[in-house]
Amino acid sequence: MNFFDKIKKQRFLSFSLLTITLCTGIVIGTVMNTGVHAAKEGQAAAPDATPLSVPSPAKIENEFAKLAKRVEPSVVNISTDYQPKTQSTRRGRPSPQEGEMDEEQMELFRRFFGGLPGGGGPNTPAPRRYGNGTGFIVDANGYIMTNHHVIEKADHIKVRLANDKTEYKAKLIGFDVETDLAVIKIDAGRKLTPLKVGNADSVEVGDWAIAVGSPFGLEATVTAGIVSAKGRDRSKVAGAQQFQSFIQTDAAINPGNSGGPLLNARGEVIGINTAIATATGGYQGIGFALPINTAVKSYNQIIKTGRVSRGSIGIRFGQGDRPELLQALGVEGGVVVESVAPSGPSAKAGLKEEDIIIGINGKPVKDGSDLISQVADTPVGETLKLTVDRAGKKMDLSVVVGDREKVFPELAGATSPEVSTSPEGASQAKFGIAITNLGEGERKQLGLEDKGGVQVTEVTPDSFAEEIGVRDRDIITSINRHPVSSVDDVKQIQSTLKPGDPVAFRILRASPQAQPGRRGGGATPEWNAFFAAGKLPNN
Repeated sequence: MNFFDKIKKQRFLSFSLLTITLCTGIVIGTVMNTGVHAAKEGQAAAPDATPLSVPSPAKIENEFAKLAKRVEPSVVNISTDYQPKTQSTRRGRPSPQEGEMDEEQMELFRRFFGGLPGGGGPNTPAPRRYGNGTGFIVDANGYIMTNHHVIEKADHIKVRLANDKTEYKAKLIGFDVETDLAVIKIDAGRKLTPLKVGNADSVEVGDWAIAVGSPFGLEATVTAGIVSAKGRDRSKVAGAQQFQSFIQTDAAINPGNSGGPLLNARGEVIGINTAIATATGGYQGIGFALPINTAVKSYNQIIKTGRVSRGSIGIRFGQGDRPELLQALGVEGGVVVESVAPSGPSAKAGLKEEDIIIGINGKPVKDGSDLISQVADTPVGETLKLTVDRAGKKMDLSVVVGDREKVFPELAGATSPEVSTSPEGASQAKFGIAITNLGEGERKQLGLEDKGGVQVTEVTPDSFAEEIGVRDRDIITSINRHPVSSVDDVKQIQSTLKPGDPVAFRILRASPQAQPGRRGGGATPEWNAFFAAGKLPNN
């Protein structure tokens, strides 16, 4: 081996050794690096922390929780809807609502812009309006108390029970505007659970108060507080009526709570949540409930007669109970008579203007509220002995209590449900419609000379006819394939039907572009024919 071969061999061995050393270093480095990372990844982020665990469910009930569960089945959600009615004025023109255009304004708008804003015509009905409130069951047969303002004007009243997806149609039994009370009834097909009625006279300021209701439509909402005050005068509550006084509470009451119960700590109803004092429209810690004692008096009359009758002695007193006035007249309490209704009970008994009523049946009269309460609760026809101060001399007068609505006829209807009447010349059919015959001239104008039929002039809300889609101005040409040409034909056919029977109306309805009697409609409307059918209700 020569010198150069030795050098080459030595270089090869050195290179091989270097290569092996580098590879070994890389392998060792990789293993060590991997081990370090593995150690970091497996290390706890908080090695001194103890993991948490969720325990098995355990009941931790307080008295409020028990009460809420007990009363929940008895508190209901009430939803209503109604179609705002068009009020007529002179010459039958509709009276525009605030912010709406009158007929002349609509004509100008039509002339310059080619139509009305929103595409509606002059008789386009206002949008249907909806409401929400609360009520509570007071009778296992489905009788429910709520506020009158919850169901006021309603075309339909629907009730939902707790844990029941069914919407039950409610019937209005009666109402009393003067206490803002209404009584409705549902048929749930089973006995319901009524709330227990308490006695509001036993309530003390500082007692627990629990409100249950559907604020903002949120059903079965329970709030708690205390009774903040008792006997709040109606003058302290906006919109309150003459026969109302209130329990004040700081239990949260919001829109939608109206008509719901205010309960004591035993779960007894002590009031009906009615109003709030607020600058924002929401809860501000001051709510008002009608005492249940007052509500029960009205309820008992409504379920008996459908209305509330109150006694009256036929006087007006205005501000005749002001302390400074009574002091100036030399008496400590009482009511100064400002006027006497002609031929009313007091007039017949000899009571005069400027007399001061200071007592009833031997009990002092403190003020006007006291007088009203005592007289209104006295049955009509019963005699009261009034103690009167007349020019400084005391005398007793016997007054026979009269019916308030008869003594003051302008109040008639204030405590009775509205009764819808049919237009002149129309006959009421039991299907829930008012119908009228069509004269020869009307038939010719409508293009119905050879089609027969009677015209629908009114559809009763929540009736059979409304449910199957019958509308005002429809023409009924047959019922169950029997031709109809007059009101008498309808009466004859309906006399053969009984609850639960199927009924099919053959209807002619004018196309929307040519509604009879509407501005812009053609002289001869285009009629669309169809059937409207269903089964007559069982009640």
